[in-house]
Amino acid sequence: MATSSVAPHDPAASRGISRQTQSDIYRAGISGQLPSVPTDPDRLAEAARKTLNPQAYAYIAGSAGGQHTAAANRAAFDRWQVWPRPLRDVAERDLSTTFLGTTRPHPLLLAPLGVMEMAHPEADLAVARAAASMGASYTISNQASAPLEKIAQAAPDAPRMFQLYWSASDELNASLLARAEASGCEAIVVTVDTHLLGWRTRDLDLAYLPFTRGMGIAQYTSDPVFQQLVRDRVRVASEAPAAAEKVRITPQTIAAGVSIARHGAAVTGSRNLRENLRSPLPRTAVETFLDVFSTPSLTWNDLARARRWTTLPIIVKGIVHPDDAQQAIDSGVDGIWVSNHGGRQVDRSVPTLDVLPSIVETVNKRVPVVFDSGIRGGADVAIALALGADMVALGRPYAYGLALDGEEGVRSVIRHTLAELDITLGLAGLTAIDQLDHGALRQQ
Repeated sequence: MATSSVAPHDPAASRGISRQTQSDIYRAGISGQLPSVPTDPDRLAEAARKTLNPQAYAYIAGSAGGQHTAAANRAAFDRWQVWPRPLRDVAERDLSTTFLGTTRPHPLLLAPLGVMEMAHPEADLAVARAAASMGASYTISNQASAPLEKIAQAAPDAPRMFQLYWSASDELNASLLARAEASGCEAIVVTVDTHLLGWRTRDLDLAYLPFTRGMGIAQYTSDPVFQQLVRDRVRVASEAPAAAEKVRITPQTIAAGVSIARHGAAVTGSRNLRENLRSPLPRTAVETFLDVFSTPSLTWNDLARARRWTTLPIIVKGIVHPDDAQQAIDSGVDGIWVSNHGGRQVDRSVPTLDVLPSIVETVNKRVPVVFDSGIRGGADVAIALALGADMVALGRPYAYGLALDGEEGVRSVIRHTLAELDITLGLAGLTAIDQLDHGALRQQ
């Protein structure tokens, strides 16, 4: 789809969004048309499961270990209830808020999700266009399926941030942040909870990691520093060849090799599949990525280097302890992102909603607080905002929408979430987002 097809978001469209969304659905129902993307979160996930292949669904839906953290994230919301307050004039409701010094039409943004090509061929490009049309800031994943420049071109006027997984190569980190700044990103989101890859049992039982197939590494293969790392590795290997590793040839082996070759076009400079199959560069790119991706030695002191690499605001994502929130502020960051990676890193981690109030108290409005993990609908967004979050990030649900209906599927999920948020706000007797506070909630 061409960039020009993205209609700019009208801020007024967020007002009364619940009425318009319900009206559209019910009017279509007169002729027997049902929503292509279910509004119920459980049915949405189930529909996506039936659409996606087993490996893709396991990767997107899965969490660490016995999936206890993902369940705890959801259970934490069950401990809070919204107080309905009738007989108040809520005819006019305003979802707008301010974030990073800019007025936003609503407090919803899209969390960074990697390897979205597993859900839909247009992947991040479709997500960027959908986010732009709904006025939602999109956090471009470091593990995206398209280079960040191409994602920016898909929705050039839309707000976006760039997520950085801190690589073992500082030169690569600096290059990625320079590209993000040049591409018009408004902030850098440094994800600090993935310095070790979580024990993700669904992926392990399928023996499947998309990066080993060359998927989800487009930010790397399009980067000049990474490309040089790959060429240097090939050169060293050619000067001191190691014993050839015996690989069992199976249909899966062949499919993986083709996938690696296809995704290696950026490092070979050729779109000829046959040439890429023969070239050592695509395979070496995957090996190089696996070597440089994680940085177990990363500490708070290292964050100072990011200030030398970019002039953009820096938000630290992956904070679940008040002491770490204070440490982040002491390190000079511009925002705190409360997240346990949707349960994907530590099994039996503390649920994010349970720690949100204490982190908000520690931050004390010095920097904005973003929240994710466990958000499945607009009522969840309202609870997180009432507990002090400034912005709330949506994750898995939009990936499910992408799987079901591409760009329109993502747009539908965002619209449904905002519609429920709007309804919840009004039925709580409130007319503006900044009126949501502890007084709107009852704790069980």
